[in-house]
Amino acid sequence: MTLESVLDTIALILVLIGAILCLTATIGLLRWKDVPTRLHAATKPQVLGVLLIVVAVELALRSWEALAFGIPIVLIQFATAPLAAHMVGRAAYRNRTTDEENLYVDELNHGTESPASTHTESRPES
Repeated sequence: MTLESVLDTIALILVLIGAILCLTATIGLLRWKDVPTRLHAATKPQVLGVLLIVVAVELALRSWEALAFGIPIVLIQFATAPLAAHMVGRAAYRNRTTDEENLYVDELNHGTESPASTHTESRPES
């Protein structure tokens, strides 16, 4: 068995695992009901799945050009997925679309957001 065939086999396995992780992220988005669990499904397995697929492409192509394209993909994915999840979670909390009875710790309940800062009530009572 040559080194190239071993690298191709590893790349195949990584693509398969990455695709399965992306599929489970999609199933989690469709199946789970509340916002925090959907955000977990949207960020954790999806980011790891994309990372594994990019590493597999790097192993399969074995070129510096592929590495030059793969590094920004991974960095942008690592930067944008948590930020987007945070913003969606914060908006869901403000709009009262989260299941507040299942929150063990409510760190945003202390009222650091004053109504004057947004010109609206931050947690409407409806």
